[in-house]
Amino acid sequence: MSTDRQIIHMDQDAFFVSVEVRKNPELIGKPVIIGSLSDRGVVASCSYEARKFGIHSAMPARMARMLCPHGIWIRGNMDEYSKASHEITDILKANVPLIEKASIDEHYIDMTGMDKHFGTLRYAKELRAMVMKETALPISFGLSVNKTVSKMATNECKPNGELNIEKAVVQPFLNPLSIRKIPGLGEKTFVKLSDMGIKRIHELAQVHPEYMNSILGKNGIWLLQKAQGIDESPIIPYQEQKSIGTQSTFKNDSIDLVSINYLLTSMVMDLAFELRQKQKQAACVTVTVRYSTREDVTRTGHYPLYCFGCSAHQKG
Repeated sequence: MSTDRQIIHMDQDAFFVSVEVRKNPELIGKPVIIGSLSDRGVVASCSYEARKFGIHSAMPARMARMLCPHGIWIRGNMDEYSKASHEITDILKANVPLIEKASIDEHYIDMTGMDKHFGTLRYAKELRAMVMKETALPISFGLSVNKTVSKMATNECKPNGELNIEKAVVQPFLNPLSIRKIPGLGEKTFVKLSDMGIKRIHELAQVHPEYMNSILGKNGIWLLQKAQGIDESPIIPYQEQKSIGTQSTFKNDSIDLVSINYLLTSMVMDLAFELRQKQKQAACVTVTVRYSTREDVTRTGHYPLYCFGCSAHQKG
């Protein structure tokens, strides 16, 4: 694969909050938190004003209320967020040759070769301006030689930013950053590497491949390559939905097995109905239980072509 690729990563700024602000401009500049107010709820998203208080996605609602008691809570509406996401995707798809929708609020765009005709950076700026004008939603972008670096560039320039990391400055850009900034590096791996004295990307980039393989296996080599600015993963224009799922959170801890079984049966029926509507078949069932200690226990079983389960993965 060519090392002279031009990959744009576009990411909405606090997407769920931005959709709410578009609907209600009075929320501008205020600490807005999207999520459930119940003690068992979690933060789905929050404004940058709320983040100044230490609030972040997946934080328990109880803790978020303690950190920011004057925060404005909104339960949120996934249908509205999905509709806004499609607005953005449609604009981008109509104006670029190859696009991958990575999540509800981010896209990768391959503009390799554009510099010969127009200029990738210039075009990325125009795309961003177009999205903001037509949707009234803020968006940031990073431009670089691959998906990893472009995503990290976006994360460094948000909110409401643009950052171009050319091939010659990829490593100088990456070197001083925390290894936490590497996409896909989880908490356990971060702790393990930190305990070894590896906290910055330049430290990770110098580790011998055989050593990384010995401590983390293939994942170690993958992380080492990312630290060295190497990522040959292609832009994938379309991905079939691989799973559907649902979840429910109790307001209080429960050991009422009758009620739990009733809820589980209801969830299974809802998912089976959705599968039938989409004319899909499932071959895998996954059930995850979260205890009061926030420990997750997951069990997975394979049942050929059955249409039930708390999380059903399509076959074929």
